[in-house]
Amino acid sequence: MEARQGLMEAAIFLFLIQWGLAQQMHLSSSIEWHALLDLRSSLGIRGKDWPIKAEPCLSWRGVQCENGSVVGIRVSGLRRTHAGRANPRFAVDALANFTLLVSFNASGFLLPGSIPDWFGRRLVALQLLDLRYCSVNGPIPSSLGNLNGLKYLYLADNSLTGIMPFELGQLSGLLVLDLARNSLTGSIPSSFSSLRNLTRLDFSSNFLSGAIPAGLGTLSSLQLLNLSDNSLTASIPVQLGYLSQLVELDLSENSLSGSLPVNLKGLRSLQKMHIGDNGLEGSLPDSLFSSLSHLQTIFLGRNKLDGALPSALWSIPNLKFLDVSGNNFTGSLPNLSSNSSSTGAVFNLSNNLFYGILYTPLRNFSLIDLSGNYFKGEVQDDSSGNITLTRNCLQMIPNQRSLEDCIQFYARRGLTFNYSGASEQPPSPGPESGSKKRLIFILAGIFGGLGFIVLLVLVLVLLLKTCDKGIASQRGTANVGPVPEGESPGLPKDPIFQSGMGESFTHEQMLRLTGDFSEANLIKHGHSGDLFQGFLEGGVPVVIKKVDLKSFKRESYMVELELLSKISHTRLIPLLGHCLDHEREKLLIYKYMTNGDLGSSLHKVNILEDDIFQSMDWITRLKIAIGAAEGLSYLHHECTPPLVHRDIQASSILLDDKFEVRLGSLSEVCAQEDLHQNVLTRFLRKPQTSDQGTSGSSSAACAYDVYCFGKVLLELVTGKLGISKSDDATTKEWLERTLSYISIYDKDLVTRIVDSSLIIDDDLLEEVWAMAIVARSCLNPKPSKRPPMKYILKALENPLKIVREENSSSARLRTTSSARSWSAVFFGSWRQSSSESATAPCHTNRESISGSKQSGRVGSYGSGGNEFSSSHKRLSNEIFPEPPEIQDLERQVEH
Repeated sequence: MEARQGLMEAAIFLFLIQWGLAQQMHLSSSIEWHALLDLRSSLGIRGKDWPIKAEPCLSWRGVQCENGSVVGIRVSGLRRTHAGRANPRFAVDALANFTLLVSFNASGFLLPGSIPDWFGRRLVALQLLDLRYCSVNGPIPSSLGNLNGLKYLYLADNSLTGIMPFELGQLSGLLVLDLARNSLTGSIPSSFSSLRNLTRLDFSSNFLSGAIPAGLGTLSSLQLLNLSDNSLTASIPVQLGYLSQLVELDLSENSLSGSLPVNLKGLRSLQKMHIGDNGLEGSLPDSLFSSLSHLQTIFLGRNKLDGALPSALWSIPNLKFLDVSGNNFTGSLPNLSSNSSSTGAVFNLSNNLFYGILYTPLRNFSLIDLSGNYFKGEVQDDSSGNITLTRNCLQMIPNQRSLEDCIQFYARRGLTFNYSGASEQPPSPGPESGSKKRLIFILAGIFGGLGFIVLLVLVLVLLLKTCDKGIASQRGTANVGPVPEGESPGLPKDPIFQSGMGESFTHEQMLRLTGDFSEANLIKHGHSGDLFQGFLEGGVPVVIKKVDLKSFKRESYMVELELLSKISHTRLIPLLGHCLDHEREKLLIYKYMTNGDLGSSLHKVNILEDDIFQSMDWITRLKIAIGAAEGLSYLHHECTPPLVHRDIQASSILLDDKFEVRLGSLSEVCAQEDLHQNVLTRFLRKPQTSDQGTSGSSSAACAYDVYCFGKVLLELVTGKLGISKSDDATTKEWLERTLSYISIYDKDLVTRIVDSSLIIDDDLLEEVWAMAIVARSCLNPKPSKRPPMKYILKALENPLKIVREENSSSARLRTTSSARSWSAVFFGSWRQSSSESATAPCHTNRESISGSKQSGRVGSYGSGGNEFSSSHKRLSNEIFPEPPEIQDLERQVEH
């Protein structure tokens, strides 16, 4: 009887516990119930995720309750209704009713708009606020400094502007402050030195200026400090050496000066040191690296450091990545064969002043770049594709420095150069041996000279034969594979001409070809000359550019003549001939493009079919995008030095009868300007200011071409013409609005901007979505964050790889195009930055470029365009997981 009574009491006790738990999980507040319904409506949450007839605390995804009240809301990863996708906005006023809300996570959920000021006055219990990748804009409200319980503040990857509020320094309990990849300006508030509990501080990829506050050295719990890709100046505070818990330090891509403080030896937990792309000077203190035994990656490249590399550097046991390229380091390298850290490591020592013999077995390295130095002697294991040894003084290795250059370098150091490297100062020969050697040298000089003359004659004969074939018969050298010429069977191939500038015509011939330049043959007025249609003998149609020197600068035609006389590629418009004998008028003859330019072919009226309005199909649009990317990739990556088109827009993308692309508007092309500017120049140049090149055009940087190409891609996706040639306020507003519909998380969102005349199925929609994502990456306002053209080409050739990456709701994307993206298993960009640094690789341009071209330029063979500084800038294919501290906090809220 007693046992039965005991079991009954236990059952009652369990029932009471379950009933109590059920009561806790039941939403007891009618105010909060209606607030959830309002939030469901304003954000457009699907009924499948938030079913209106179900208990929110039990059945609504992302809603957590405690004691009958909502304590956590996570809309990250939820899907919107059609109406919600059509009009995403920062409509969260209902949150003000959740007075006990601990966590609000909307990462990856589009919320265009600004953060309301009442967030800091009504959400007093908030511990986690995550608004990453939400397209949030405007300033950060200073009222957030009132959230005394806030531990995690994530506002990265948005379009926030203005200065960082001083009041954020009041958040004494803050553990993580992430404001990276926005457009914040001003200096880092000194009040942030009061955030003594911070473990992660990330302000990277903004426009911050001024000095790094010394007070940051008091944040003793800090494990990550990332201030990279800003405009910070002055020297590195020695106080940072007090951050003994710091694991990762990233100050790269700023304008920091001075020397590397020896006090940084106090960073005894440091594993990653990234301080490249600055203006640091002086030598590296040996005692610094003797204390940093946990270092795994070191990036000090592209500074002004000099002297010998510290011997302690080679003794770091776990060092797997070292980049000191682009400095003035000198001296010889030790034998690292016994150093375990070199096995499987990635070392970039290129473009310095290292010399002497290489004793280290290079095959031990996973990747090593020693190019641009003065090493000599023989290298036995240089056959691996992971070894770069160009531009040295090595024996039996191609692409080395000249003998004169090597001799002068070693002579300045009081050393005698010899290719064998057997000894720095060879012994003086005796009189007999010396006379024999002189005789040998004399005979070698005589026969060598005769041989050189014979070789020169043979080369000249070969060159003359090559010139006879003409520039049009040459294929491009870009690594883009064969490209079909796309010639119509009814039209002959490009005529064979006598030189790189094509056939020479007289002015009288030009008058006959164009009917005395009659208005009937006028195609349009271009910005570098008037375009006329003409016909060569045999009825071959051509386009003739008439350059009146009274109206146009001499450079406008000389640039094209010089360019096309030196390079040839199937994606560049062929120059068939020229006429320069007239004093006032210069004439250039181009191949005629049957389908005109992209601007005239995207939408056109078909006269043969009763004036039916036709729009270009998607397959053709993608083909054109790839063709244009091939041409730009050739100019940027296959030419030395890299060439910048500077006039990419719809009217400069010419199309033959099979819609094969030929790039026109070549009068603005120039070599990329030197990107290694001094620190003062970079400091004085404000972000997003006009940066003109020659002829009043845009800055001579490949990143500018990438930006303009992004606008062309948007024209192909949306069908809206005129975007790539304009930079007025209306265009800027349209770009801002359009980019808000491009998200890696929501394919359906892009349907709001796709050209309504396109007929596409689900598979093609994925390609459209992928092109839109590529366009958004190209439109990054920071040139250093835009992808290089060769990677854009790869993406367009394989668009489904972009959108079919494994991607969960916790996955995030971040840019990988910056010069310091070594963590991405040195994906290609390392190769380029190391092997092409002598020719200024396009994607390392740090300065922001703003368009300065005149708007309204038109013309199939000559056009113009402006750049618009969009603030949507974080899309690529590097996925990284959500920080574990967020997961931990949300687990606590759930339980």
